[in-house]
Amino acid sequence: MSRVVVVGGGLAGITAAIALREVGAEVTLLEARPRLGGATCSFSRDGLVVDNGQHVFLRCCTAYRGLLGRLGMTGSVVLQDRFDVTVLRPGPQTRQARLRRNSLPGPLHMGAALAAYPLLSASERLMAGRAALAMKRLDPASPAVDQLRLGDWLAARGQSERARRALWDLFTVSALNIAGDDANLALAATVVKTALLGKRDAADIGVPAVPLGDLHGHAAMELLRRQGADVRLNAKVAAIETGQDGQSRGFTVRLGRHAGPAPDGNGAPATLLNGSTSGSANGALATGAIEADGVIIAVPPEQAARLIPPAASAAAKAARSWRGLGSSPILNVHVVYDRKVMSPPFVAATGSPVQWVFDRTAQSGLARDHGRVAGQYIAVSVSAADEMVDLPAARLREIFVPALGELFPAAAVARVTDFFVTRERRATFRQEPGCERLRPPAATGLPGLALAGAWTNTGWPDTMEGAVRSGLNAARELRRSLGATARMTAVSHPAGVFGADA
Repeated sequence: MSRVVVVGGGLAGITAAIALREVGAEVTLLEARPRLGGATCSFSRDGLVVDNGQHVFLRCCTAYRGLLGRLGMTGSVVLQDRFDVTVLRPGPQTRQARLRRNSLPGPLHMGAALAAYPLLSASERLMAGRAALAMKRLDPASPAVDQLRLGDWLAARGQSERARRALWDLFTVSALNIAGDDANLALAATVVKTALLGKRDAADIGVPAVPLGDLHGHAAMELLRRQGADVRLNAKVAAIETGQDGQSRGFTVRLGRHAGPAPDGNGAPATLLNGSTSGSANGALATGAIEADGVIIAVPPEQAARLIPPAASAAAKAARSWRGLGSSPILNVHVVYDRKVMSPPFVAATGSPVQWVFDRTAQSGLARDHGRVAGQYIAVSVSAADEMVDLPAARLREIFVPALGELFPAAAVARVTDFFVTRERRATFRQEPGCERLRPPAATGLPGLALAGAWTNTGWPDTMEGAVRSGLNAARELRRSLGATARMTAVSHPAGVFGADA
C-alpha cells in the first residue's frame, strides 16, 4: 500500500484523493484553508448562505458529473432536460431571444435556434452557421491553432462585431473567462465543438441546487472520512523534499506555520477526521513532516512552482513558464430585492454590463414570511472582469442596479434590500493565445511526483470539469510512476472512477 500525500483540497485534490483511496493507497490530504472545495465555497452573511461565485456545468462534463455521483450529490444539482437559454438585450424596449435546442442529432440540434435568433440579422445568422461548421474542422491540439485569437479567426470568417458580442461571447466569455476576441482559439474550439456541435444534449446546463460548500467541500469530507483518508485542514505545506541524491524514492512533506483565522470561522479549531484538531484556538499550526512514497501537488501554478523539489529538474525548469499563464478575474454581484424580479432560473444578457444572472433565492435560504419567500436574491456573474473587479461596491451598485432594471421591468420598481459583491481576482489562468503550450502535464519527470489543477494540460478550459480531469490524470500518473502491479482499472482511464468519456 503506497503512502500518498495530496497537497490541496480543491476539486483536483479531492478527486485524486478519492481515486487513490479506491485503489488502496494510504492517502493524506493537506489543505491550507479551513475547508475543502478550493475555489468553490460558501459563507454566511446576514442569514444568507452565499456562494463565492456562480458555477455551472454542462451535460458533457462527464468527469465532474462522475465526481458528483461519487460524492452522492447527483440529486443536489438541477440539469436541464434540453439546452434552453433566454437572452436579453436592453434598449428602449428590452428585446428577448431564446436559444433552445431541438431533438435532432448534433450539430443540427442548434440549427433552428440559430436560424430564428432575433438579435442577429438573417445574413449574420447564416454567416454564424458557416463559421460554426468551419470551427468543427479545427484541431484544438494543433500548436498553430493555440497561437490564434478567437476574434481574428471569427472576423476572417465574416463574423461582425455585433455577431461576436451577441452570439459568440455568450459562450466563450463565460467558459474561458477572457474577453471574447482575446480568447485562445484552441480552447474556444474545444468549447464550441464539444458543447454546441457535438452530441445534441452536450450543452444542457446544470446548476447547483444547494450551496457549493455542501455540494463539494462537506460531501468530500464525508466521503473521505468513510474511505479512511487522513484529511488535515489548516495545513500549509512549506516544502516537498526528496533524498539527497534525488534518486532514492520517497518524499518528505514539511508543514509550515499558518496563522490564519480559526479553522471553522467561529473561533474554534477545526476537527480532523481522527478527532484531533488541525491547529490551536488562534488558527496556528505547528510545524511537522510527513513521509510519503508519492505526492500530488494540486494547488495554483504559482504555489506549485514554489513546491517543486530541485530533483524534479524538468518540472522545476518548466515552472518558470507556468508564471506566464497569468490570471483572469471574475466579479460576482449579489442583489436582494423585496419582491420577485425574474422568473427563469438564469438568463444571459448582451449589450449590458450584466452577463449572466442566476436566481439564488432557494439555495441561499432567504427568509420566508408566513411560508412565502420575502423577496428574491439574484447573483450576476461577470467574467473577464479586469476593468471592474477593483471598483468599490458603491460604484458597482451605481452600474448594476440600473442595468438590472433595464433587463427586468420588475427590478426597476423593486426595492433593493441588500447589495454586496464577491471578487475572485485570480479565478482562472489567462486563456489567451499561446497558453496551451505553457500548461504542464501531470507527470513531472520525477517518479512519485505529479501535478493536478485545472491549469495543467487537460485539453479542457479552466473549469470544474478540467479540475476533476486533472485529478484523475494525476492519480493515474502517480500509480504508473510508482510502478504499481495491482490492477489499476479505476485510475487507468477517467471512466474507471467517475465515468468520463475522454
